[in-house]
Parts: sequence; C-alpha cells; structure tokens
Amino acid sequence: MPLQNRVDPWGKLQAVPMRGSLMGNRGILHNESRQIVRPWAGKSWVSCALQFNGVHRTVFDKRTYSELFFLDEATAFAAGHRPCNYCRKSRYMEFKAAWLRANRPDVVGNIPITEVDKVLHAERAIPGGGKMRFSSALKDVPSGAIFEYENAAFLVWKGTVHRWSFDGYTPSSLQLGPQEVNVLTPVSIVRIYEAGFTPGVHASAEAARC
Repeated sequence: MPLQNRVDPWGKLQAVPMRGSLMGNRGILHNESRQIVRPWAGKSWVSCALQFNGVHRTVFDKRTYSELFFLDEATAFAAGHRPCNYCRKSRYMEFKAAWLRANRPDVVGNIPITEVDKVLHAERAIPGGGKMRFSSALKDVPSGAIFEYENAAFLVWKGTVHRWSFDGYTPSSLQLGPQEVNVLTPVSIVRIYEAGFTPGVHASAEAARC
C-alpha cells in the first residue's frame, strides 16, 4: 500500500501510487510505523530533486525527514513549498530573487530565507493543518497558479484552465471570466507569477491545450 506522502494543491498528504516529478519535505511527520502523525514540523517547506548526486534514500526512515512527492512544481508551489537551496540551488536562487522583487522591493541586498519561509507559512497554513486561500476573480489568476472551484483544483496555464489530478491535467470548460474562485497558491507566489516567473508544470498541461 502506498505511503501517505503524495501532496495535493491543498497541501494535504494522500496515499496514492502516483509518484510525481519532485520530492520535498517539511520535517519529520511520520512515526516508527511510517504513519503520518503531524501535518508539518517547522516552517521550511521545500521541493527537492528526485535524484541528486546519486544519493539513495529509504523513504520514511525513522532517522530522517518524511519524503513527500508532487506532481510538478506548480503543485509544490500551490501547497506552499519553495525550491530547496541544496539540491535545487539554481532554481532556489531564481525563486528567491523573484520573490524579493515582487514582495520586498524595499530590501537592499539580501535577507535570510527563513524570513521568506515565515511569510509563506502564514499564507499557506492554518493551525491544525488547514489550508489558507484567498479570493480572486478567475480572470485575474495568473498562469501557473492553482485555484479551487467546486471542491476540485484547477491550474491556469497560458490562458486556459486545466483540472488537476495526481495523474496530471485534463481540459476544463472553465473560462477566465469574472467568477470568484479560491486561490490555493500563496499570494506572495502569485505575485511572482504576475511578474513573469513561471513554474514547471506536468507535460499534460501542454497536451491539454492542443
């Protein structure tokens, strides 16, 4: 049976067989029986490379963090995970620079990533494990962001809307109109999308546009 470590856009951990294209962590969440016992442990939620320097990990080992998996980077960002500054150093640097330009234009130089993590945590997590959302007209949701509509998750991608699943994306009849939706992607990440930063998406998002 699959472990409960596949992350959906709400940041919830599900037990499904699909692995995804990115790994990540938010601390040690499992017990010795490899069962999830907490939604997070700390504010540094990251998305990691599936493979790095030939390292082989034992998933949910009792001595280390809980390995989580995401469909793609857009899903990881929606859940509130930013790039790891170790195994995804280049992407981390791109993200942090874009985040500072969009959210802290007053900053001269640099700030610790822990300051970014504090902001992201306030934007993504409700005490007890819930998910923060914010309301927006669908036409104003930028490409790359994921929103909730009628209890399902959808990706806006290059002017079209695609329904999210652990298998990938499928076409949706939703149009980018004035209807109000709940955006799952944290608001400070939405700002970097509006400024031109583009998340990686599963290949099915492009296929759904054809």
